[in-house]
Amino acid sequence: MNKLEKLASKLIKREYSKEGFLQLLQSLFAQKSDAWLLYETLIARGFPLFEEDGIVGLKTAKTPFWEQEFVLVDIETNGSKPQDAQVIEIGAIKFQGTKILDRFESFIYADKIPEYISKLTGITQSDLLFAPSQKEVLLGFKEFLGDRVFVAHNVNFDYNFISAKLEQMGYGKLANRKLCSIDLAKRTIPSERYGLAYLNETLGINTLVSHRAYADALTAFKVMQMALRRIPKEIKSTEDLIKFSKKGLKSAVKAAQ
Repeated sequence: MNKLEKLASKLIKREYSKEGFLQLLQSLFAQKSDAWLLYETLIARGFPLFEEDGIVGLKTAKTPFWEQEFVLVDIETNGSKPQDAQVIEIGAIKFQGTKILDRFESFIYADKIPEYISKLTGITQSDLLFAPSQKEVLLGFKEFLGDRVFVAHNVNFDYNFISAKLEQMGYGKLANRKLCSIDLAKRTIPSERYGLAYLNETLGINTLVSHRAYADALTAFKVMQMALRRIPKEIKSTEDLIKFSKKGLKSAVKAAQ
């Protein structure tokens, strides 16, 4: 469990006075620097803290999941490792319950696209010729994301890739709470496979385009909607939903049924 997860687990159990929370930060992160600066940095990186009447807590521990704002993200890249590659397209959908609130979509300029990436995505060098820079787009996306829950189909890839690129640019890693739509689908939707293309076909979603960022984000959003309709009644908060998505498959599907 990393430090952010440890912090979240503490805040799921209880809220803290401001002074107590700053002490908790120093104990968890072993920082000699100002705990107040660490507090502000976490907020800037998207960790969903609230402060009310001198009490600090975790927004996602109090927010019912049907009232939570999520951002469902898909990226296309010109390689698999962020140290050697970059994002070339990003698509994201901000939603609450069944309602889409906003969308974010952009190509990103890149010097090169391997042939196999062009064949897979249909994105060519000419598509990116006049696209904005990676810095401009990812900072715009970071503002769009805010402290909302980051969702993706295989969330660790998209989250970690964007997080690494932001860190490379000097803006620090993401600290948002995250949820994997594959995990949630596995726990609520019976299927032989859970790849996005397979679910798109077998669930009758039938998005015509695949391996393009916004189209895949839209498909994953529709999978997510199907999953959310099958959540057990005892799941209330956003943190309950995140925990449920990580449960053992058999027990979770049985609970959902």
